[in-house]
Amino acid sequence: MSRTPVYLQIIEQVETFVLKDILKPNDQIPSVRNLSVSLALNPNTVQKAYSELDRRGLIYSVPGKGCFIASEAKDIINKLRRQRLTEFENITKDLLMAGISKNELIECIESIYKKGV
Repeated sequence: MSRTPVYLQIIEQVETFVLKDILKPNDQIPSVRNLSVSLALNPNTVQKAYSELDRRGLIYSVPGKGCFIASEAKDIINKLRRQRLTEFENITKDLLMAGISKNELIECIESIYKKGV
C-alpha cells in the first residue's frame, strides 16, 4: 500500500537487512526469478532493483551463480546515509523558518531514538 515504488522498497529492504547484519558480505540473495515469484512481482521490477543495487556497489553478480552482498556494502550504505545530514540540515532550516522551536525538534528526535528501529 506504500506510495514508494516497489523496486525502491526492495532496495530499502536490502539496505536495512545489510545494516542490521541480517545480510552479511558475500551472502547470496534470491534470484530475480525466485524473488519475483515469491513476491508476485514482475521480474523486470526485481531486475530494476538489482541493477540499482549493483550500480550502487551493494551487490555483485557471479555469472551462473547469482547475486551476492558486496563486502563493502555496509560502509557504502553508512556513507550514503551520512550524506543525508545535509538534507536534514535543510529541513531543519525550513522548520526554523516555520516557527518550530529547537526544543520541539529535539523532543521529536529523542522520541525517534527511544523507539529505535
